[in-house]
Amino acid sequence: MPRTNGGIIGKRNLTSFGKNTQTVKTSSGNVCTQPGTRLAQVLVVAGGGGAGNDTSGGGGAGGARNLEIPMAGNTAVPITIGGGGTGRAQGDEGGDGSLSRIISQCVTYQSTGGGGGGGNTLAPRGHTTSGRSGGSGGGGNRSFCQPVGVGEGGSGNAGSFSPPEGNPGGDGSGSAPSIPALAGGGGGGHAAAGGDGSTSGGGAGGAGTDFSPIFPGAPNSGVYAGGGGGASHNNTDGSGGTGGGGDAKSGSTNGDAGTANTGGGGGGTSCGTGGAGGSGIVLVKELNKASGVWNLRTQKAKLEQGLWPKFFHSIDYLVVAGGGGGAACKGGGGGAGGYRASGFGPSPLQGSSLELGTGSFAITVGGGAAGRGTPPGGAGNCGSDSSFSTITSAGGGGGGNSPCADAGKSKAGGSGGGNGGGGCGGNGAAGNTPPVDPPQGNSGGNGVGGGAAGGGGGGGATAAGANAGPPGGGNGGAGAPNTILGPATTYAGGGGGGHESGSQGSGGAGGGGAGVGPSPSTATSGTANTGGGGGGNGRSGGSGNAGAGGSGIVVVRGPSSATFAVSPCTNTTATHPGGDKLATFTVSGTLTIS
Repeated sequence: MPRTNGGIIGKRNLTSFGKNTQTVKTSSGNVCTQPGTRLAQVLVVAGGGGAGNDTSGGGGAGGARNLEIPMAGNTAVPITIGGGGTGRAQGDEGGDGSLSRIISQCVTYQSTGGGGGGGNTLAPRGHTTSGRSGGSGGGGNRSFCQPVGVGEGGSGNAGSFSPPEGNPGGDGSGSAPSIPALAGGGGGGHAAAGGDGSTSGGGAGGAGTDFSPIFPGAPNSGVYAGGGGGASHNNTDGSGGTGGGGDAKSGSTNGDAGTANTGGGGGGTSCGTGGAGGSGIVLVKELNKASGVWNLRTQKAKLEQGLWPKFFHSIDYLVVAGGGGGAACKGGGGGAGGYRASGFGPSPLQGSSLELGTGSFAITVGGGAAGRGTPPGGAGNCGSDSSFSTITSAGGGGGGNSPCADAGKSKAGGSGGGNGGGGCGGNGAAGNTPPVDPPQGNSGGNGVGGGAAGGGGGGGATAAGANAGPPGGGNGGAGAPNTILGPATTYAGGGGGGHESGSQGSGGAGGGGAGVGPSPSTATSGTANTGGGGGGNGRSGGSGNAGAGGSGIVVVRGPSSATFAVSPCTNTTATHPGGDKLATFTVSGTLTIS
């Protein structure tokens, strides 16, 4: 039938096709996702707290969090299942449960273990009678020779999550020697706080939550995270909350343990051993979910409001290659890895930002080159390239040690290596090789031969390496400061040249390694993930080692409307205080933009 907008509708975007596959994890391990999965509903329930002894409070339920999270398809997703807390005797408080968690696309989603139920002040460790805090708090014990009500319930939602992962435990009741009034509070549950102890008996454990409408067919009918009941000395013991909470017991009978794989808290006891908490559980439901359709009128309104998603994002970057290695035997410093950036850093070196759509992008982080030793000598090695999308930065050039022979000459690169001082001296190698605009680096410094020989400094991102002279080796060229991550960090400094008798060249700001002199030692390597060049070794005879180049780095920054995911998890994502999204790669991997 006709539509008011002519029957034209907006683009339809299917975002996840996980076939609503549901996986139950009762022990730690991986969930292997469907190829089309992009979103999942997960329930993360931590281990419940154990109960103590001597009219103890019940253990608090493990925290429970029901979340929709991004999840990559055809991936092993690691899951940890928290154990229940220990039930204890001799007036001691109960042990806390352990956390449960799931890690998806390098982000951790976890729930806090339940708090242990309160013991009394005559316990072996002399703890207070209050319940312990946790996902849900443990119930308080009765007071021992102290004012009534001192045994307070432990606080819940220890992880400070929104919505809360649990509730507080109930307060204890009574003070010795008023035996009939002594009672422990119930442990908190996910849906309700634990009941207070009273002259009528121990407090009931707080109720858990029924998640079966979201996770049909789940174990324990889908009800999880009930608190343990509080014990009473002469009256009715508190019952455990629905969702696996253990019942309290009188006399020397042990409290009931929380049900395994529910996160239920353990039940208290008068004179026996408190019940242990139940272990946790994680449920994963891989979603079929579409983003929907919109008419053109809605699209136009949202565009005018700045709320319509863009299919391309303006992306800034920092791409630094691995630094070159220094050379030994009157050796020059290694050149810094090529430096290329947009949006941040010195304005003459800023290139244009990239316009990128959604999808996955390979990231290469170049390694730093190994430093040369003697024997066998020869020029330093070149660092490896780093790349992102259409941007490639070249590895830094190796330092030289004997420019009379080609094998000993310094090497060109993102920034060039400093030349060595053996025999002939000579010019440092060129930077910005291959050439790009703005330039990615500078040339290395010249070496000096003769009776006081030394190597030139490696080139840096903002300055050439200094020449060597009779007084000493050349300093490495300075790198470039950049605030793409927030604080200013300097990258791509050149390595200092070594000298056989004089002073040694310092490394350039930005991770360049310093040269070393005639003693048999190793020059300083470039700093990891700065692209700094390695220092040269100035020793003219015997063994000696030059410094290695520092590895590179790739940083990507996009607008708040973008979503970044990275792999492997060694790499990280973050949100800048201003809202921009950040992805930092210290090793090669993949960036996914959505």
